Amino acid sequence: MRPMSRRNALLLGGLGTAAIAAGGAGLWWTLSSRFAPEAGGDFTEPEQLRSSSGRLQVRLEASAGSMQLGGQQASVLGYNGGVPGPTLRLRGGDVLAVDLVNGMAVPTNLHVHGLHVSPQGNGDNVFNVVQPGHSFSYEYRLPADHPPGVYWYHPHHHGMVADQIFAGLFGAIIVEDAQPVDVSRERVMVVSDITLDGSGTVADASPMDRMLGREGELVLVNGQSNPKLSARPGERERWRIVNTCVARYLQLRLDGQQMQLLGMDSGRFPTPRNADEVLLAPGNRADVLVTAVAGDATLRAVYYNRGSMAGMMGRAGPAPNGGQRSGDLVLATLSVSGAPAAPPPAVPARPAPRDLRTAAVAARRQLIFAVGGMGMGMGMSFTINGREFNASRTDTTVAAQTVEEWTLINPGPMDHPFHLHVWPMQIVEEQGQTPGPSVWRDVVNIPANGQVRVRISFKDFTGRSVYHCHILDHEDQGMMGVIEVR
Repeated sequence: MRPMSRRNALLLGGLGTAAIAAGGAGLWWTLSSRFAPEAGGDFTEPEQLRSSSGRLQVRLEASAGSMQLGGQQASVLGYNGGVPGPTLRLRGGDVLAVDLVNGMAVPTNLHVHGLHVSPQGNGDNVFNVVQPGHSFSYEYRLPADHPPGVYWYHPHHHGMVADQIFAGLFGAIIVEDAQPVDVSRERVMVVSDITLDGSGTVADASPMDRMLGREGELVLVNGQSNPKLSARPGERERWRIVNTCVARYLQLRLDGQQMQLLGMDSGRFPTPRNADEVLLAPGNRADVLVTAVAGDATLRAVYYNRGSMAGMMGRAGPAPNGGQRSGDLVLATLSVSGAPAAPPPAVPARPAPRDLRTAAVAARRQLIFAVGGMGMGMGMSFTINGREFNASRTDTTVAAQTVEEWTLINPGPMDHPFHLHVWPMQIVEEQGQTPGPSVWRDVVNIPANGQVRVRISFKDFTGRSVYHCHILDHEDQGMMGVIEVR
């Protein structure tokens, strides 16, 4: 186990150093041993906060503390004393007002991932910085026609994003359907990963972790290890699944159960699609219907090969750590028994989403995601179009109310999930294949040695924002650019 760095000691407000000061052979054992979670407790969810009369006023305090993870106490970060933070439930046209209080020893801020809201002023403006001991009042106004779905919030202070999310700062946002889907129950499932030492303190990331994109040893759902869910045969549940992991891909399976996909990110299909498995890149979300079948089943993340840096480093075979060898993981267990429920009604059809393939294109661009050389004093460079992130530089200038086509190119040996703030993207070509119906995402995975073409409608808002790789260690090391719409 790596010793705690000054960076992590500051991040956790000295919680880890308090243990280090104790000394003794017993302490050495706890620091060098592994955290032992308690698995199998009943499934629980974070507190849910709902808007009323068109507004949701929330106070979020980001702070270090002793919080329960995997059934044990751990020294981590959380919003309002918990991991995940509260779930925020909104409707199209609502105002979300957040007073962010920084109770940590390092700067932070807030990003509402996937929401189509203004990036200016106190909106979804990642250039704002909230210093330790200070607060900032954000206000996000959702358009009346904002797409329903599952979104999330997390810090976005450059250079510290991966550390702060890995340590526990994240929470879900739900934008409700105008016409609800009839289900027996709805569950919010926030999936995260973390590595803790035997004392329950967040482990430091090594230079190799940061280069590959770290994957935690402990994978949790709402802060729980393999929680238990129960249902009756025939009941239909709605699972809102968020991948908040810094670098881990989740290829989800629920064998033996009937699983249908309502949509991903802000994209929603006109009718549910049958799905044997669902792939969530870091930052992606899935809106899933599960119709229960008698028996026991596990929600698993099966192996997904996101590539390796081994070839670039003169080694044969996959690089260790960073998730390149990760196998199947059990996330939760579903037990279905009892009297069968009445068949659920059909899901109301939704209008087909807008299709930009017939739109006039104002500009075409290429974004090339590259790793190599030396950069930012931290080892290898992580660039978009050959440049590392610079907050004072604008990399892409776009005319408001136009449609652009971007070709996202990844010449490297590892996948890069691409995220554009504020404006969702329509995938028009993946690896030379054209999707049938419209496919919308705000995180688009670019496979190793591959490319994806997307179209974007820069409507509704102007201002400066960012796009970046959502392997958050890569973002922190420079794989991010600034966009200005005007």
